[in-house]
Amino acid sequence: MAGASIGVDIVEISRMDRILGRTPSFVTRVFTEEEHLYCESSARPAAHYACRFAAREAVLKALGTGFSNGIGFKDVSVARDASGRPLAVLTGRALEIACGQGIVEVALSLSFTGDLAIANAMGITEDARPKPKESPEDERALITRSFQEARSVLDELERVQDGDLTLPSDQGSLDGQE
Repeated sequence: MAGASIGVDIVEISRMDRILGRTPSFVTRVFTEEEHLYCESSARPAAHYACRFAAREAVLKALGTGFSNGIGFKDVSVARDASGRPLAVLTGRALEIACGQGIVEVALSLSFTGDLAIANAMGITEDARPKPKESPEDERALITRSFQEARSVLDELERVQDGDLTLPSDQGSLDGQE
């Protein structure tokens, strides 16, 4: 697979709230302990669970599998980096499939409002990953080379204007004199 693949999913928060109320074991079957602790510590646990369930679906859509090919609920989960940004965590069969497709990163965006939770996932391969910017040293070297090349062209133009440029002796000079 070259490039990137995209998945999106929407979950109704009220539906997640009903599932959580009717089936308490749903949390332990579907979510990791880290997700459970995060969601339960929030003001709207059902909204955060809904986002994380939508994230699973979005990631699996980006992989092109859904919950098939031996992928379990906990093979995709959501963690957070130091700044709180959501991170897709793949394990088990989901990780195997992603690696098989050349996916090196899954970018994830989560949001909720009112009664809807939405997740966007993008599976990114190495060739689609943005290349690092040149370092300031590389940039300075490029500027210096460019300046030197431009200076060389200007010097050459000045020599031509001054009539200093001569052709090899068997072809005469540029001004038509022999």
